[in-house]
Amino acid sequence: MSTVDTRTADTGTVDTGTADTRPAAPAGVRAHAVARVEDVPPGEGRAFVAGGVQVAVFRLRDGSLHATQAACPHAGGPLADGQTDPDVLVCPLHLYGFRWTDGSSTGGVPPLTRYPVRELDGMVVVET
Repeated sequence: MSTVDTRTADTGTVDTGTADTRPAAPAGVRAHAVARVEDVPPGEGRAFVAGGVQVAVFRLRDGSLHATQAACPHAGGPLADGQTDPDVLVCPLHLYGFRWTDGSSTGGVPPLTRYPVRELDGMVVVET
């Protein structure tokens, strides 16, 4: 998909002249529209590339979005195929769990890298 400016989060829509009051992202951080929200069904994950980085994006059943590295830090399992609940993502290969709050493991393996993610005008936007 496309890269969007982190301050204006322009996804190709027409500028209406409304002021954007969100703070600018840290230097070097870019926002990328990776999919439409409906491309990630509730309760599931999907793999995408955001600015050259492979990410797994999840939409929990409550509608919240989460984004992590795409491969499990333990053995490279495809995290987008993992099981989720409101608190934890479970890798499909060896069933290691990772907390949404901070990416820490519930089983002693290295933590996940998490990425800021949000919905903007119906698009999933991931910052890398």
